[in-house]
Amino acid sequence: MTIDIATNRRMKKYDAHEIVWRIAWGFGSIAFRLSPRWLNGFRRWLLRRYGATVGLHVHIYPSVKIQYPWQLEIGDYSAVGDGVRLYNLGPLIIGKRATISQMAHLCGGSHDYQSPEMKLLRLPITIEDDSWICADAFIGPGVRIGIGSVVGARAVVTKDVASWSIVAGNPAREIGKRELTENRNSTSFNEEKTL
Repeated sequence: MTIDIATNRRMKKYDAHEIVWRIAWGFGSIAFRLSPRWLNGFRRWLLRRYGATVGLHVHIYPSVKIQYPWQLEIGDYSAVGDGVRLYNLGPLIIGKRATISQMAHLCGGSHDYQSPEMKLLRLPITIEDDSWICADAFIGPGVRIGIGSVVGARAVVTKDVASWSIVAGNPAREIGKRELTENRNSTSFNEEKTL
């Protein structure tokens, strides 16, 4: 058996409606990229025009690359940093108060390597509330990052991450649990350090 690239290239991967939206987003993404860094409100508005569900006070930088806004949902107070790649061929849900740090890559597309024609897979990714995807991390297709989790810098995540876990490495594995502590002002912190 061999890989059948000719059949792969003949396969219909997108319907006519999606093709029209892809062309339209080609123009919309230019306005997105050219908008000044501080114009988060404009980028939220623009993404909504292209079918995204974007919550309140979302910060999303102009250098973010979004494949399909109509497959994107971002909750209130979340942030998507410089150079992030949202390759959301399938639905991509980013919860509330989540942070996607610079140069992270969330990849919702792959191919069925067991089929001769390498069928395109368009899988969902879910980043739940209060999670942090650190710089340069890779989140693979079909992955769910649990509530409050931290994915370390340059980690490669190909399996679901349990809530309140800290994962790191390639492949990513759990290295600890995240525990939130009360905010401390700098005076009390310094006093404790000197005792």
